[in-house]
Amino acid sequence: MKNILLIAMAFIAACSPSKKATVNSQPSQGNYVIGGKVFTSLYQQKAAEYRALCLQAYNIAALRISHYSGISAKPKAIVTDIDETILDNSPYAVHRGLEGKDYDVNTWYEWTARAEADTMPGAAMLLNYARSKGIDIFYITNRDLRERDATIRNLQRFNLPNADTNHVIMRQGTSSKEARRQKVLQTHEIVLLMGDNLADFSSLFDKKTVEERKTNTDMSAADFGNRFIVFPNPDYGDWESSIFKYNYNLTPAQKDSVIRSVLKNY
Repeated sequence: MKNILLIAMAFIAACSPSKKATVNSQPSQGNYVIGGKVFTSLYQQKAAEYRALCLQAYNIAALRISHYSGISAKPKAIVTDIDETILDNSPYAVHRGLEGKDYDVNTWYEWTARAEADTMPGAAMLLNYARSKGIDIFYITNRDLRERDATIRNLQRFNLPNADTNHVIMRQGTSSKEARRQKVLQTHEIVLLMGDNLADFSSLFDKKTVEERKTNTDMSAADFGNRFIVFPNPDYGDWESSIFKYNYNLTPAQKDSVIRSVLKNY
């Protein structure tokens, strides 16, 4: 594994000859940030399989839209997450990982303020197809209110539909998206929900343990590929936070220890 990580690091450096990254390899950091985040971002940025998974998800979404008949007279809507569902933030993970650091809210604000995140493969195609069918797009994101203008600017950069203050709904107070989904339901019939995190779909997944998330996933099995369209995100999410019991104060070395304690080995 160590050799694989070193190869991955060298590959990334070779792709960016004009910018040298200083890697903090102090033992106290562990391998969690430098190895994990960089390697998963390498997959997100370079693997054709990752691209295929995104296109597969959007293709299924388009199929569901084309076959949707509706159950009420309300206007139709898609509710979608933004990060790692519409926009690709892997450059941020790489930047932090090569510095030997993890997510930090201030550096995240700096990243989103740039409004430079690219769209995920197939995102614009699907959203514009939905809009052509008269479906409104609501972007429910856990980005903070201070990020709204830059977020809208980033979406508008790619001419994504409904990229405005009425349809981009930020986090205010709680990370749970349930209340915001219910607000959309007051005026619209939701055709699909799209996200990379299970909490993007239902309160069943809000701050649940690893085992609860598995159980509730099995309970909701019929919704995946029908009402719920899931996108791959190996970089972060509640899948990761639940392993750490939602303790956001752990150091990278502590996280590394937790991961080693829960992995299956032989």
